[in-house]
Amino acid sequence: MDFNKMLSAGLAVVGFALIGWGMLNNTPAQAYHKPAAIDPLPNHGPFFPEKLSANKNKKNDKPSVLLNDPDISKNWGLKISDALKARGITEGSKDVIVAVIDTGIDTNHRDLRNNLWINAGESGKDSLGRDKATNGIDDDGNGFIDDVHGWNFVNNSNRVDDNHGHGTHIAGIIGAEGGNNFGITGIASKVSLMVLKYYDPRFPSNNLENTIKAINYATKMHAQIINYSGGGVDYSQPEFEAIRKARSAGILFVAAAGNERSNSDKQKYYPANYDLDNIISVTAIDPKLQVLSSSNYGVQTVHVAAPGEDIYSTLPGNAFGSLTGTSQATAFATGLAVLIKANNPEFKYSAVKDYILKTGDEYPWLRSKTGTSKKLNVYKALTTLDRNVSASGALATNTIGLQENTFAADPQTTVDPMQSNAFVEFGKTLMQNMEASRVRNINNN
Repeated sequence: MDFNKMLSAGLAVVGFALIGWGMLNNTPAQAYHKPAAIDPLPNHGPFFPEKLSANKNKKNDKPSVLLNDPDISKNWGLKISDALKARGITEGSKDVIVAVIDTGIDTNHRDLRNNLWINAGESGKDSLGRDKATNGIDDDGNGFIDDVHGWNFVNNSNRVDDNHGHGTHIAGIIGAEGGNNFGITGIASKVSLMVLKYYDPRFPSNNLENTIKAINYATKMHAQIINYSGGGVDYSQPEFEAIRKARSAGILFVAAAGNERSNSDKQKYYPANYDLDNIISVTAIDPKLQVLSSSNYGVQTVHVAAPGEDIYSTLPGNAFGSLTGTSQATAFATGLAVLIKANNPEFKYSAVKDYILKTGDEYPWLRSKTGTSKKLNVYKALTTLDRNVSASGALATNTIGLQENTFAADPQTTVDPMQSNAFVEFGKTLMQNMEASRVRNINNN
């Protein structure tokens, strides 16, 4: 039996919307957040199929040239985003902390357990020789007891396990361990995943309130990136303030554009559409690079596109399977943010955001869908960094013969591509400049 086909069929039946449970469990519609994977209800939260059909790990005859993970070829998004080509530049870093605000994570999953964030204040031994992770004491004084990997804001505990699957799936796309001869690899195979559980289909609670608490926790505990694969159509001033506080702390907030099949320029979707420059709004594309019919779009409100249809990733119980939605696309952008930050630890959120948006691949049919007309390209973003090329395409070295004002944009400056048509031609200009530099170097040698 093909579980992937079963899962895909199930997603089609419910409208391909992993951003809400309301339609499936008859939960009354209310103003709260849930994870983002395809939901017609005006909820703040995620949406899943009724069941997640999983594939247990199986060997694959065609492992990656760079990695030995047997199922790596099953995630088409890695190839189309040129993620594997970037492995020679960086695999990420455990120093980069990503807060995954979702349904929790299977902390025992073989492809995730080594990439979990560890709270230094809740690890090691206390004065009595007890394990701080389990001694029932708030050792670091942050107001949370034994929060070694994060916190469960649904039942206010340190149990961050995932009894649904969405959070585990997102975590795998971002940072499944690479090179361990098991399963898959994430965009960043080295990262620290902070687990912040705000939604649980088994235990109804105030998801929006939990989201705000999770954002504040991520800020307090020094995350550099927040992945939020969820949302809804309801504006929340407290949530806006929490993200603005995260902005002041230098945190990049990567958010799902939503799966309402709507133009976000006309019908806003939050938190992706708050007017804050530390937010990246991500929509989803299929293998043919078309925005999914279920995905939100908008030239003023959606920044970039990323793979989001039938994405293969981790599921609870050392399992794997495919899910669809802007949730998955968001995780691709977050993974790229990790790689950029790992390669350039001094970069502020604005620089990381600029590199993601300005180095993508431009396609004419995306001009009516996103503000940049681009899908992200992991390799291009990192080779730009690795070769000291500015985000405008200008080489910082070997610039003899170039006019002083040929290129203007600086990756460290805060420039919103939504406000400038100049960026529509950026991808083309970038590659032309890189090729011209390559030719000059050849001629000089």
